[in-house]
Amino acid sequence: MPLLEVDHLSVAFTQYAKGFKQDTSYVMNRLSLSIDKGEIVAVVGSSGSGKSLLAHAILGILPANATVTGTISYDGMELSPEKQADLRGREIALVPQSVTYLDPLMKVGAQVRTSVRQEDAVTAQRNVFEKFKLKAGVEKLFPFQLSGGMTRRILVSTAVLSEAELIIADEPTPGLDQAVMNEALASFRELADNGSAVMLITHDIDAALKIADKIAVFYAGTTVEIAPVQDFSGKGERLRHPYTKALWRALPQNEFLPIPGSQPQANALPKGCLFEPRCSYATEDCSKQIPVARDVRSGMVRCIHAT
Repeated sequence: MPLLEVDHLSVAFTQYAKGFKQDTSYVMNRLSLSIDKGEIVAVVGSSGSGKSLLAHAILGILPANATVTGTISYDGMELSPEKQADLRGREIALVPQSVTYLDPLMKVGAQVRTSVRQEDAVTAQRNVFEKFKLKAGVEKLFPFQLSGGMTRRILVSTAVLSEAELIIADEPTPGLDQAVMNEALASFRELADNGSAVMLITHDIDAALKIADKIAVFYAGTTVEIAPVQDFSGKGERLRHPYTKALWRALPQNEFLPIPGSQPQANALPKGCLFEPRCSYATEDCSKQIPVARDVRSGMVRCIHAT
C-alpha cells in the first residue's frame, strides 16, 4: 500500500471577474500520483503545471476560494482537513519553495530545534548545520540576516531532523552551490532509504535523476507520465508521452530542441489531450477527450498513441 496516494485530484479556484460575475478555473485536472515508503518520486514540469499546488493540496493549505475533488490518502486513510492539520509538520513535512516560511521573530537555530524529536535537540541541530556548511554562529541569527542559499539550507535541515514519514521538498536546491546541493540531495536519498517517502518537486531533471526512483511529469495541471528514472536516457526512446520526450530533448545537454507553442492557461484548456495543440503526433482523436491514464511498459501515461 502506498504511503501517499492521490487519485483523480482536481482543484478549481473561484474568483470575481468584472462586476459581481464569478469565474471558476480548473488549475488541476484528475491528477493521480502515489509514493511508497522508501521511495523518491520527483515531480517535474514547467511553471504553472500544478507542482506546488499539489503540495499545498496534500498539506491542506490551499486558499479559501479553492474547491477540491478527488481523494488524497495517507497510509490507507483518506485525508480530511482535520487529519491534514494533525499530520502537518509531524508526519508530513514540507521544505517550502519560498524562503519566507521561517518565523522572522525567532532565531533560526531555535526554529530548527522545534522539529527535532530526539532528546538532545541542540546537538542534532548543530550537527545538521555543520553537514550543510552553516557556521556555528548561524544558529543565533534571525531569518532577515541570512542569504537565500543559507535560508534554503535551514529549511532542508528542518525536514531532515523532523523524522517525518512523508517529506515534500518544493524546489529545495536553487541558490545552493554544487557541494551543498549534492549533500542535500544525498540527505533526501538517505531519508528514503531509512523508510520515508519523499516527493521532490523540481525543475532540475538532472538533479532528480541522481536520487529519484520515478519521475512524474506534470503538464497543465495533470500527470501525463510517470516513468522509472532509467527511461530518461539517450534520446528518450523509452519514454511514453510526446511531452516527456520533448521535455527531455529540450535540455541543453541533449538536443536543445525548443517545444513549439506554450502551455495552455487554466481558463483556456483544450477539450481533448492538453498537449494536443503542440504535439506533432496529434490526430483528430486526440482533440475529442482527455486520454485516460493507463499502464504502459512499467510506467503510466496519458496518450492514446503510447505503446
